[in-house]
Amino acid sequence: MSLSSKLRILIWFVMLIGGGILGFYLDSILFTYFSSNLIFHVITFLLGISLLSLVLLISKNTGRTLAKFGRKGEIKRMETNVLVTEGIYQYMRHPMHLGLLFFPMSFALILGSLSFILIIAPIEALFMLIMIKFVEEPEVIKKFGDDYLEYKKNVPFFCIKIKCLKKLLNFPA
Repeated sequence: MSLSSKLRILIWFVMLIGGGILGFYLDSILFTYFSSNLIFHVITFLLGISLLSLVLLISKNTGRTLAKFGRKGEIKRMETNVLVTEGIYQYMRHPMHLGLLFFPMSFALILGSLSFILIIAPIEALFMLIMIKFVEEPEVIKKFGDDYLEYKKNVPFFCIKIKCLKKLLNFPA
């Protein structure tokens, strides 16, 4: 696994664990009613598990596409050396990231922290979008050059049309 991948995993860990800790701390100050309300926790837990299931499904589907089309020869696991424009990648450039944007929210819902749900998870999603735009995309441009620049002209960052979402979730279109 590359240093860049390890660093991203560390960032995820810090965002989730730090978000949970900060969320509970803020809840103890701002949302004391919700922090002790069992019905609220049951509802958010069930919503969080459902959202997490979608995130994992999207990751599985996009990961399979990357594994199938993004590797030639012997390379490290979780790495690609071929620009993938097949499957869902023909509709959007960052389908896995679209799913992962909801990972902090699913974690926040499972924890039942209203501060995490309303404040921290949206900030983390915004941070992820900034990282994709200013770190991920330049790395991919450097890796694939003009091929990626041409792909970027023709394929949007994300696509939330029903057709795209069905493809992302691997439902018949």
